[in-house]
Amino acid sequence: MDKVALAAAGLYVIVLLRAGGTFAVGRLAGAGARRSRFSERVSSPKFQRAERAIQRWGAPVVAVSFLTVGFQTAANFLAGSMRMPLPRYLPALFVGGAAWALVYATAGIGILETLARLFAERTALGVAGVAVVLAAVCGAVLYRRRKAAPVSREAAPEES
Repeated sequence: MDKVALAAAGLYVIVLLRAGGTFAVGRLAGAGARRSRFSERVSSPKFQRAERAIQRWGAPVVAVSFLTVGFQTAANFLAGSMRMPLPRYLPALFVGGAAWALVYATAGIGILETLARLFAERTALGVAGVAVVLAAVCGAVLYRRRKAAPVSREAAPEES
C-alpha cells in the first residue's frame, strides 16, 4: 500500500473517532442542558429556530469545517448539542473527514520527505533549522511566562 494512502487511512480513522466523539459529547451536553437550569433558554423560540436551522443546513458546514483550523471541533460539538439527525451528520462526517485525511496525509508526507532530504543532503543546515525553531519556541514560552507572572511585593514600588 502506498505511504500516502496508508497515512490517509490512518488519519481517516482518527478523524472519524475524534469528530464522532466530539459530536457525541455535544449530544450529551445538549441533553444535559435541556434537563438543567438552562432548560428555559434552550426551549425559547429563538433557540428552537437556531436548532432547526442547524439540523437542516448544518451538514454542509460540518463537512467544510474539516478544511479549517480550529473550527471543526466547534462545528461537531454544536451539531451534537443542537441534535443534528445522524442521517444528516454522518455523510458530512464521512466526506469532511476524508477531505481532512487526504489534505493532512499528502501535506504531512511532503513535509516529512522534505525534512528527510534536507537532513540527508545538508545535515548541518537541517540541525541549524531545528535549533532555530526550538530556540524560537523556547523564547516564546519564556516571554509568555514572564509576561503572565504575578508581580511580587518586593519588586513592586513601595507606597509612602
